[in-house]
Amino acid sequence: MSQASLIYNLSDPLELESGSKLNHVDISYETYGTLNKTKSNAILICHALSADAHVAQHPENKTKGWWDDLVGNGKAIDTKKYFVICSNTIGSCRGSTGPMSINKSTKKPYGLKLPVITIGDMVSAQEALLNHLNIETLFAVVGGSMGGMQALEWSIRFPSKVKRCIAIATTAKLSPQSLAFGAVGRNAITSDPEWHKGDYYAKEAPQKGLAIARMIGHITYLSEQGMLDKFGRNLQEKTDFGYDFSSDFQIESYLKYQGDKFMTFFDANAYLYLSRAMSYFDLEKKYKSLNKAFKKSESKFLILSISSDWLYPSKQSKEIVKSLMTLSKDVTYAEIDSPFGHDGFLLECKKIGKVVKPFLGN
Repeated sequence: MSQASLIYNLSDPLELESGSKLNHVDISYETYGTLNKTKSNAILICHALSADAHVAQHPENKTKGWWDDLVGNGKAIDTKKYFVICSNTIGSCRGSTGPMSINKSTKKPYGLKLPVITIGDMVSAQEALLNHLNIETLFAVVGGSMGGMQALEWSIRFPSKVKRCIAIATTAKLSPQSLAFGAVGRNAITSDPEWHKGDYYAKEAPQKGLAIARMIGHITYLSEQGMLDKFGRNLQEKTDFGYDFSSDFQIESYLKYQGDKFMTFFDANAYLYLSRAMSYFDLEKKYKSLNKAFKKSESKFLILSISSDWLYPSKQSKEIVKSLMTLSKDVTYAEIDSPFGHDGFLLECKKIGKVVKPFLGN
């Protein structure tokens, strides 16, 4: 049955790709729908950097979820038909163990004493959760952006467990340009005087640095055409320049708003950890080549890109598709026509749903 805001405590230490072990791991998760008797209708949804386990409105939590137009009763990912699980990634700050969690050994927040987390580690934690739920196979694993990285990792690491893999607006590795934007965002946080090398939980948080990191991120989430259509060079509630350094332009005001909002609900250290996890994600390096990475995969793949996404452009999705086709894997590819840039994976749910629904039903 559907259950909201659950916590699973791992009984054993979680072995990490760095060689470290993480003790007392908590995983926050929500479930939607009903698991059938054969346990063959489970879908795992993996979230992007700033999201959480609340993927959609829930019988126990009516707050709108981050993929509300894609997941739910009668929607593309139909919770009357499928048993949907969404968990908060480790390293985050939305319920699962992350840098702001209390280290039971010290009785203080981990801060930077938390080992560095990878996309593979997130998947390992999710696998432990599924074992706890006695789910041996997934009808599908679905994710966009960082969630798409997790979905790909699932199809590679556990080939017999994943029947379908849907990876949206993602990549097999970050480009140097994407690495650069991530580095600038992290430096905005670590340069904030309030950061204190991550030990700020009893003090003021480095909110200014986090806000700037989010502003930088939002630039990469939008497209040039999307910015032009939405903002142009329009001024914000004025008819002429202020001849000062306030937010004259609508785009300036928008970015400031997004940064200020973000710092009210997200943790700066968690941003560092998740951003670093994405920068380390490289299927070619980890498995020697894309072909070797996907060689044993048994999933049916649906790879979707967003036409105006320049953070993870379509050519990067096509590289994944090319590898899968070379290996004669069952793969479907579609480019979603959208002016919204990378954010299209969140904003174009109707278009995405038209492709996802028949893929799941096939």
